[in-house]
Amino acid sequence: MVVNRDKNPTAQETFMQMAQAAGLRGRLLVTIGLLILARLGVFIPVPGIDRDSFAQAIQNSPVIGFLDIFTGGGLSAVGIFALGIIPYINASIIMQLLTAAIPALENLQKNEGEAGRRKISQITRYVAAGWSVVQSLGITIGLLRPYAINYGLIFVAETTLALTAGSLFVMWLSELITERGIGNGASLLIFINIVAILPKTLGDTIEFAQAGGQENVGKVIILLLVFLVMIVGIVFVQEGTRRIPIISARRQVGKRLYRERTNYLPLRLNQGGVMPIIFASAVLILPGSLAGVASNAGTEGFLGTVSQVLTQVATYLRPNGPTPWLYVLVYLVLIVFFSYFYASLIVNPVDMSQNLKKMGASIPGIRPGRATSEYVEKVLNRLTFLGAIFLGLVAVVPTAVESATGVTTFQGLGATSLLILVGVAIDTAKQIQTYVISQRYEGMVKQ
Repeated sequence: MVVNRDKNPTAQETFMQMAQAAGLRGRLLVTIGLLILARLGVFIPVPGIDRDSFAQAIQNSPVIGFLDIFTGGGLSAVGIFALGIIPYINASIIMQLLTAAIPALENLQKNEGEAGRRKISQITRYVAAGWSVVQSLGITIGLLRPYAINYGLIFVAETTLALTAGSLFVMWLSELITERGIGNGASLLIFINIVAILPKTLGDTIEFAQAGGQENVGKVIILLLVFLVMIVGIVFVQEGTRRIPIISARRQVGKRLYRERTNYLPLRLNQGGVMPIIFASAVLILPGSLAGVASNAGTEGFLGTVSQVLTQVATYLRPNGPTPWLYVLVYLVLIVFFSYFYASLIVNPVDMSQNLKKMGASIPGIRPGRATSEYVEKVLNRLTFLGAIFLGLVAVVPTAVESATGVTTFQGLGATSLLILVGVAIDTAKQIQTYVISQRYEGMVKQ
């Protein structure tokens, strides 16, 4: 095989490495096998539940529909993987918030190196396990109680244990994919679950177009064109970077004098990737899910009042609710907040300034030290704001077009799913390219 020394491998080189290189091929096979195993668990049912009645009851529930996207239909089918990777995502959100708020956790993340990150990962697993128990118990008591064949303490214990074990197993699969596969385990599990609902969504859309004649065909074409434009926009946001030029000072090593070198510091337009919109969507459905659990559990008194309040809040925070403008406003605010939050976690201007100073590099026209960190922070804030606004538009526009055209078959595959699909596909492609480049240089060293 001819080794390509370009920065990015060509498609031909990538596919040849995937077929011939044992390391990359093994990682791909491990990833595919674990993803298939994760999908099989969705169809293993939890015993003791009337599934037909439950499926009819939740057919038009927006909360269950949104959660069902991330589990690939596991929640509506009440499989042992009904929770999927959701508890682990929630635990990651909690840990990231706590890391920013608790100095001890922040010290572990920033100053303890690999050992600190492993410690935080271990704490995240414990939080995910506890959250799995809470969510499993809530689903068992709040959602499945009316549809249990023999409801009782044994049913609650068995169902909670089955759902918790399934969630922890999925979390373990995601970590295996990250370590021994091609990476991005949690994202790939969400990706494959969303892809699993595509055939049904496309089939319903075709039926909708055939049933209404040319008018419905035109509506579907308009919506598909909007989705296509959104995909282009998502790729633009995901790949967009601001290159800040940096100059390395002259250095003398022995008798050799190294001249000044001009390089650049890349700052991404969207530092958080698809996570801000996932977290914003999760926060929006939280009042509805809590209200549903409380009302189905038959609470009274104070808890009943809380359930009614949460139900009202959830009603106003829906795209098809009485105040859609409030939903759009809150959605945009949450996306902007989580975008800034993620940017602050990923990029630290002070650390970046110190690292540049240690390397003997500087930004032209900017003094090293505090001035550099302030300049980087200013640029980062502008980029994050632009990326957050664009993400918000990408999230809101398809929903508005769906409401205007009346095409409801894509409601399960909204902007959130589209962002996840495109974002994960780009990240996975980059991950594979990274392995191809590493294989390329290993081959050059052997030669």
